[in-house]
Amino acid sequence: MAERLPDGNEQNVQQFVNQSTWDPGPVRRRNAERMVPLIGPDAWAVDDVSFPKRREDVGGGRAPVLRSTGQAGQLPGAVSVHAVSDTASCPLQWRLFVPQEWAQDAPRRHRTGVPQEVGHREKWRLALDTFDELAGWGLVPPVVMADAGYGQNADFRHGLSERGIDYVVAVRSDVTVHPHDVWPTAPAWSGNGRKPQPRYRDKPLPVAALVAGHGRQAFTEVTWREGSRGSMRSRFVALRMRPAGVRARRLAQAAATAQESLWDGVLPEATLLAQWPEGADAPTDYWLSSLPAGTALAELVRLAKIRWRIEHDYRELKHGLGLDHLEGRSWTGWHHHVTLVTAAHAFLTEQRLAPKADTANSPSTRSSTQSKTC
Repeated sequence: MAERLPDGNEQNVQQFVNQSTWDPGPVRRRNAERMVPLIGPDAWAVDDVSFPKRREDVGGGRAPVLRSTGQAGQLPGAVSVHAVSDTASCPLQWRLFVPQEWAQDAPRRHRTGVPQEVGHREKWRLALDTFDELAGWGLVPPVVMADAGYGQNADFRHGLSERGIDYVVAVRSDVTVHPHDVWPTAPAWSGNGRKPQPRYRDKPLPVAALVAGHGRQAFTEVTWREGSRGSMRSRFVALRMRPAGVRARRLAQAAATAQESLWDGVLPEATLLAQWPEGADAPTDYWLSSLPAGTALAELVRLAKIRWRIEHDYRELKHGLGLDHLEGRSWTGWHHHVTLVTAAHAFLTEQRLAPKADTANSPSTRSSTQSKTC
């Protein structure tokens, strides 16, 4: 158990976090610019995190609490974006989610210091805002992964595509798709009235039905991680298809007409990845990917499953570094707190990765490499 600071020092730390005026933005930017090259991420992951509410403020008072309805004892969830590889991860940026009921609650916003220009914004929009900010720092993801809370949202997927960002995102079993080789058609035009528009004549299928129709024999065993406790493996299949649904269709039509003034009714292609574990009665997990059609099944699986690294490092962020030990109740205090925790985690990550870098640059390694090249 960590040793508690003397009362005076602890109070100074709390004042530094909750009341000082330093800007966390440059600290986060420097941290992200340093860690992305060091980690060499295979993907960026979008994640949610919540924070438990402390019963008392630092001085024992009853200060206003950033709390969202429906989550008793929780601070509002935050959206985070992480650089992640198989060996390390690090938060790059954070966005605090402001619930809808705060939009018109001026007294509560004032007491907790929420800036006037900050209002309610959906989490998927906060994630896209974060990608835009990081792009302004010269940092662009190789591919984005996210859970179904984001992946199910056609606007989020479309926003990534608009930014030229590929993704591998989880979806629920009820998201609907058309097979990739089915095309929209238009009835013959009689010459009277409005000319019929091309559309898909068959109803889209839930991904669960599309995958189950291929049968268990279509699935291939893939190992995505080797560890001290054994290998992580299961059975997967990748299918080309076209995400459907009202919102997906409207977004595709708007994008096509903006470029060419006409839309042929064809929905964009994507890859559906599905998992059917041994012993399960049916497939259990699904992902949509915008990566090229030739992407290897093993690579799709590795990216879909790379979230394990985030969950592993979150244990250190929360329990070792105190991410969920926030005692401040203000907008400023929260941003200072997560910035300092992120910096501490980046330091530890750098120390863990340093021996590998030192070994690679050691005289014996260099001479061995030179002898092989000669």
